Amino acid sequence: MKDILAVRSSVTRRNFIKAAIVAGAAVSSTTYVFRGRGLARAQSGGAPERLVTLNVNGQQRRVDVVPEETLAMTLRYKLGLTGTRLGCDRAECGACTVLIGGITHYACSVLTYQVRDRPVLTIEGLAGPDGELHPIQQAVIDQTGFQCAFCSSGFIMAMAGMLAKNPQPTREEAARELSGNICRCGDYNKILNSAMRAAEYTRARV
Repeated sequence: MKDILAVRSSVTRRNFIKAAIVAGAAVSSTTYVFRGRGLARAQSGGAPERLVTLNVNGQQRRVDVVPEETLAMTLRYKLGLTGTRLGCDRAECGACTVLIGGITHYACSVLTYQVRDRPVLTIEGLAGPDGELHPIQQAVIDQTGFQCAFCSSGFIMAMAGMLAKNPQPTREEAARELSGNICRCGDYNKILNSAMRAAEYTRARV
């Protein structure tokens, strides 16, 4: 008798567990379906357009981007402007620095959609139309400002942003303004020499 009750109890318990599992799966599936439908409606109703027009280096560039795409990715891999380099890709090293509306920004931390109505300047846009180097670029060459030069484009764009708002910085001011950029080779003294020479060249050009 005890064996029969044990078997019945075991079967009942097993059936109960199986039923609970099936019921749980059904609820989860239903929730997933309705959540998916809601998500699809939200995406279809509020998703931004994929084809956008950017003002990059004075040119209108039509490009296909996804909502989460950063400006650095768009510049490098969609527009072929590889002077904007990806270092840390988390807004720490400054290798991807560009000017947006004349202000320095890390391109890796800005979504492409955010700059549709603002002019973007990369290092490719610094030189003149005839290929004449910008005073900052010439200063870097004259001072041999970088060793491996991976960080050079970011520093040069940071210098451009600095000199646009302060054409006569002191060395201390330049060091503070450029502190958001990192040189892995540690050539900060030569970089600051380049920045000060660039300020001289820029004033002379004006």
